[in-house]
Amino acid sequence: MRKTAAENTNIRLKAVLDVLSEGVLSGESQNAGAVLAEALVRVPLNAYEAELLSGGIPRGHKSLTTATAKLVKAGWLVKGRSGWTITEDGQRATVAFPDAASFSAALDAGTPVPADTPLPVAAPAKPAAEKAPAKVAATKAEKAPSKVAKVADKAAKLIEGAVAPVAKAVQHKAEADAEAQAPAVENSLETVDQPAAVAVAGDFNTLLGAPENWAPQYDEAQMKLDTLDQLWKLSAEIPAGYYNFKIALNRSWDENYGAFGAFDGANHELHHVGGQLTIRYDHRTRDITVN
Repeated sequence: MRKTAAENTNIRLKAVLDVLSEGVLSGESQNAGAVLAEALVRVPLNAYEAELLSGGIPRGHKSLTTATAKLVKAGWLVKGRSGWTITEDGQRATVAFPDAASFSAALDAGTPVPADTPLPVAAPAKPAAEKAPAKVAATKAEKAPSKVAKVADKAAKLIEGAVAPVAKAVQHKAEADAEAQAPAVENSLETVDQPAAVAVAGDFNTLLGAPENWAPQYDEAQMKLDTLDQLWKLSAEIPAGYYNFKIALNRSWDENYGAFGAFDGANHELHHVGGQLTIRYDHRTRDITVN
């Protein structure tokens, strides 16, 4: 039987906990973006869920990101500025409610995890006789991509396959509308309701001169509005490195946007080669670009 979007979201919530629990057992840490991507790989988007919303994010991805608040409320997930962490109660929930139906029912009803539920354990290692010879195993290991690379590749193909037709249709319509109503578009730029302030809040704010990181209240983190193209911009010289950030409005965390322009979404991840960095934010679409 075909499942509804709401049912799929609940199944993906279980996948989120499963992925995080597996990471604890294997010792492999994954950021929030990778966890969400793997959940979408395990439970693919249907046609309705693949439709693009404002900001270019698929409907199903945004629904899942928003629904993870239920995991936080249940005490199974903790969202921190540096990423997501599954709690011990969350790990036990994957054992106490092993199938999607019981998991969804427990989550919706607020059913606590039974106190005697054990923590999940890793699968036992295979006997030595079943293992491949060391040389062959090493060769396979050299050729096989890492788990993270597999997840990224599957996620990229999933998103590309799901949203490409929709994105193409949206692009064609936008081009046609722009050509037919060019004067109206130009005039509309003056009437965009912009926030009072927009900040880039992340783990590199101190490099911009702010007293601390992840603090949208400081002047050093604020972007400037270009009234010509209605984009908020921040440019600075940043050393090479791996960074995380979000867009926060009006000098607080009350309204913030993460990956794919999702409200209170996963951190944006930035691999910077060093030198000049420019971040742009479009409040009309919640799109965020970096170069």
